[in-house]
Amino acid sequence: MIFMERIPRTAARLAVLDPEGAVFLFRYPAGEIPVYWAMPGGGLEDGESYVDGAMREVVEETGWTDLTPGPLLCTWEHDFTRQGVPVRQFEHIYLSAGPRREPTPEAIARHGEDNIIGWRWWTPAELAAATEDLWPPSLPQLLAALPAQPVHL
Repeated sequence: MIFMERIPRTAARLAVLDPEGAVFLFRYPAGEIPVYWAMPGGGLEDGESYVDGAMREVVEETGWTDLTPGPLLCTWEHDFTRQGVPVRQFEHIYLSAGPRREPTPEAIARHGEDNIIGWRWWTPAELAAATEDLWPPSLPQLLAALPAQPVHL
């Protein structure tokens, strides 16, 4: 058996909740991993804080410039393969409140670069009944309970 060392990667995401508690998620295609849904966000740039990275990614992927990051919901450490490279990702996920809306046309035009193939708002009931993978898998439970302190997954 050949063991490949995993490359460490830091990332941050924003769980954007509308006034009714629905969360905005992007859909990513099957490839090295199955189809999955994840919050806006991604890898940090050199020297970038988790909060700054989450906000930069949200603006790039949605075009929304009026969101404010709230409390840290959770940290999540997970392994996957990204562009053929084994990765160990260290991720921070923050809460934010915002209106229900679509990404801007400018952001949508860049979705191909980020491998985003769809998006939608998910109600808590829809999250609980999801049949495709969610990142993180415990997202429905986290958003249903909104823990008082950040949890580590």
